[in-house]
Amino acid sequence: MNSIRQVPSRVKSKRTETNLGAEREHFDKQQLSSISKAINSTETPVKEKHARRIILGTHREKGAYTFWSYALGLPLASSSILSWKFCHVLHKVLRDGHQNSLQDCMRHHSTLVEVGALWGNLHDRYGQLAALYTKLLCTKMEFHVKHSEIRPNLEATDEVLERTAGTDINNVFQLTVEVFDYMDMELRLAETVLRQLNTSIAISTLTSGQCRLSPLIQVIQDCSHLYHFTVKLLFKLHACLPADTLQGHRDRFHDQFHSLKTFFNKARDMLYFKRLIQIPKLPDSPPNFLHAASLAKHVKPVVVIPNEDEPEQQDDDDDDPEPLIEVSEVSTSSMQAQPQQFDIFDQTFGPPNGGFDDRDLQIESLKRDLELLRAELERVKAEAQRYITQLKSQINSLEAELEEQRAQKQRALVENEQLRMELEATRRRNAEHESLQTTFSEAEKRAQATEQRYNKLKEKHTELVASHAELLRKSADTVKMLSATQQTQEEVERTKHQLSFEVDRIKQEADMKLEEQKFEMEKLRRELEEKMAEMTRIKSTLQSTEKTGEHLNSSVTALQAEKERLMRSVSEKEAELSSLRHAAQMQQSSLQQERERNSRELGELQGKLQEKASREDQMKQKLLEEQFALLQGTVTEAENIIQDAVAKIDDPLHIRCTSSPDYLISRAEATLGSIDKVKQGHANFLKNMGDAGGLLRALTQFSHLAADTIINGSAMAHMAPTDHADRLTENCRGCASQSLHFLKDLKAKATLQTADPASIRIIVQKILNLGQELRPKGMDVRQDELGDLVDKEMAATSAAIEEAVRRIDEMMNQARKDTSGDKLEVNERILNSCTDLMKAIRMLVLASTDLQKEIVEGGRGAATIKEFYARNSRWTEGLISASKAVGWGATEMVESADKVVLHTGKYEELIVCSHEIAASTAQLVAASKVKADRNSKKLTILQQASRHVNQMAANVVASTKTGQEHLEDKDTMDFSGLSLIKLRKEEMESQVKVLELETQLENERLRLGELRKKHYEIAGVPVEQIAEGNGLTSVPAHASPSSPKPSKPTIMRKPALAQKPNIPPKNTFK
Repeated sequence: MNSIRQVPSRVKSKRTETNLGAEREHFDKQQLSSISKAINSTETPVKEKHARRIILGTHREKGAYTFWSYALGLPLASSSILSWKFCHVLHKVLRDGHQNSLQDCMRHHSTLVEVGALWGNLHDRYGQLAALYTKLLCTKMEFHVKHSEIRPNLEATDEVLERTAGTDINNVFQLTVEVFDYMDMELRLAETVLRQLNTSIAISTLTSGQCRLSPLIQVIQDCSHLYHFTVKLLFKLHACLPADTLQGHRDRFHDQFHSLKTFFNKARDMLYFKRLIQIPKLPDSPPNFLHAASLAKHVKPVVVIPNEDEPEQQDDDDDDPEPLIEVSEVSTSSMQAQPQQFDIFDQTFGPPNGGFDDRDLQIESLKRDLELLRAELERVKAEAQRYITQLKSQINSLEAELEEQRAQKQRALVENEQLRMELEATRRRNAEHESLQTTFSEAEKRAQATEQRYNKLKEKHTELVASHAELLRKSADTVKMLSATQQTQEEVERTKHQLSFEVDRIKQEADMKLEEQKFEMEKLRRELEEKMAEMTRIKSTLQSTEKTGEHLNSSVTALQAEKERLMRSVSEKEAELSSLRHAAQMQQSSLQQERERNSRELGELQGKLQEKASREDQMKQKLLEEQFALLQGTVTEAENIIQDAVAKIDDPLHIRCTSSPDYLISRAEATLGSIDKVKQGHANFLKNMGDAGGLLRALTQFSHLAADTIINGSAMAHMAPTDHADRLTENCRGCASQSLHFLKDLKAKATLQTADPASIRIIVQKILNLGQELRPKGMDVRQDELGDLVDKEMAATSAAIEEAVRRIDEMMNQARKDTSGDKLEVNERILNSCTDLMKAIRMLVLASTDLQKEIVEGGRGAATIKEFYARNSRWTEGLISASKAVGWGATEMVESADKVVLHTGKYEELIVCSHEIAASTAQLVAASKVKADRNSKKLTILQQASRHVNQMAANVVASTKTGQEHLEDKDTMDFSGLSLIKLRKEEMESQVKVLELETQLENERLRLGELRKKHYEIAGVPVEQIAEGNGLTSVPAHASPSSPKPSKPTIMRKPALAQKPNIPPKNTFK
């Protein structure tokens, strides 16, 4: 019974697992389809629906594991456009994907760095953009991993920013620098994209321009938030640090402000951005961080993504929807329920009801229901997306209003603070005014009291004067009575004068020396006691006379007052002396404490210095060990590279690879140069074993170049004669063995001093000599005619270009007479682009002629010009062939343009002629700069002219395609009046026509291959020696036995630039 009860649960779990597996398989299939459609090598922008599905996939699985599992298989190193679109999708995933996507992307940080370094070293327009984009993404991931509170879409409130910055001013300073670096990477990418594009409307509406411009939408969103963060952080820094310390920050912000404003203005003027994003306007001048009130005027820039009114059309191969009803079980059960005889009957006479049975009707009804549900689901999705967009726009507007309210609140707070300060100042002024009034009233009262005292003193003085006069009259009467005491009085006067003199002298000496003052005071005290005794005696003697007694009393009172004053002065001087002594003692004790503290600090500093010296010795030893470990790791990697190259010599798959002598010679010469660098780096490392950077770089370059030389040498041996092939293979093996022996010596410290790459140089020189012996001979041209032939061909090319410009002008005038309206506009656009191309070619020919003269003058020495051309016959032949090709291409361009304007030719002919002219001019540039000095200014001018020619050729192609799309009318296909049989018949006829066109395409490809093969034979180069660009030619794709499908015939590639055929010039050259 238990087993019977468990059966349904098992079946149910099995069905659940099956459904989950099918759902997971469908999810993986949908993600793979979206990634492959979003990230490809086509120069078109990434579709929003594909990126949205990838982002929804990250939210579904809560991470970006599936995205990276498919992205790692993309050939990012083979296509710059593919790498550019991959970076765009990754930027979207980081901004709008699940929050765990950041950690998943951070695990592949090294992959992004490698891709950026690869494209940064190549001269490719999309490659340079991809290198900058990878640096931006790495900076973005590092910033958000370090500051996890801020989401990768940078939508953080001011509170989150404050919490991230913290209260430590050092953290705020460091965060500001990181935001500056973040903004620099964003602006550098935007400036590079805009510099590569023409800002006209025609360019921004082409798919090639939109492919570059589409990632700038995310850049604009990031820059608006980073600008707000920078303003907030700088105001916080200026509130805590002096202005001089932050001068560098203000200068850097001003530069970024002007760059960001210029970028926003340019993007706002482009038609591409007007329907996709609303770009905010920045203020005319940057904020003034020196005034805190300027923060209230700052408004956060808000980027708004408008609603998409037109729903996206669904492709036929897009969106494999999830099945809403599982019909597999119904069909299976119904098929099992049918008896076997019905199957036999159906096999014999066919299904009943004219080919339809109940199951077909059920399936058809289910399909119709499924289509209806699918349409309803898409409608619900579109409506939900529209609601989400509307809500986002409302949120953005509310955030803008909130920011404005906050700014008004900040302004109100600042005004309130100013009013409060003014109120406090007014209160202080009122208090000072009241105190002044009180002081004035008190001073007035004191003045009145003083005046009263003065009046009283004046009255007293009058009474004293009267009494004094009366006393004088009485003194005349008592002169006689005082005759006996006259001598006593004179003696008193003398004593008084002596006392006053002694007092003055004591005052002067008290100011100079305190010790003498004490001694004098003791002396004065003794004399004063004696004088006081004498004054007492005199006073007792004069008691008989009242007037004399009063006079003596007044004298004694004055003397006592003088005595008290002197006593007070002495006590004050004593107190000052004691305070000075106390201060001296305190100063001496503080000096003693300072001396002890300095001695302790000196001991601590000496101990720290010794500890630091020992630590430096340990660090130096550790540095030496780390440098040697790095050297051992580099040597091990170099050994692996060379061993891998040696293993390819005996690899059966490598036997079918070939190489050219010229490429082998270039690899061998580069290897010889790297050997010199290795030798120099080895000598520098022996002198300073703490710096192994030069030796590591030299070893890395040497290992790759040596392995390349070995591989190309063995590939060259596959097509060389037997004798040369044996010697070449033997030398390649010897080069590998000597290289491994040298690297083995570098790995051990015992043999590091004696390691010498001289034996490697000898073997590489032998390989170089063998490559020179295997070089094909040049064409049979009389060497005495080469010099004249070069000048003739260059002159003929210039004449052909002049004639082409003249004919284009004639065609322009004729077209203006014969045509009008859209046709005239298209013809003028095509002919103007052709004229610009001819002018650019003429400038290129002039630059090539100037560079050629400089090469001849610099390299001929004492020989004549003809002897120089004869001595460098292969280079001269390349110049002649390139010049003829340019002239022929110009003539063909004029003929094709004439046919297009007269509507007798095809637009494709003009496009092919443009490509041919670009290739011919590239051949002329390559032939001209072979012997040119790398630092030559004329070489730089020639390269600029070459890039201008390529740009003009691209303009011709773009204008031709635009005109073709504009003039050609596409018929609308209406199949509403056809029946089922007629539709099937039309479908069969269409399939027949497709097969016929495919057959014609196959035949034309075979014919093109044979033509190119004959092309090489006429040029004198065997087909087996054709090199793609790296010196190797891999086996054809159809030779692989593992491919189950029938392969297409081999298509020969276009001949190399230096191997174009010599095409005789037309009559226009003469």
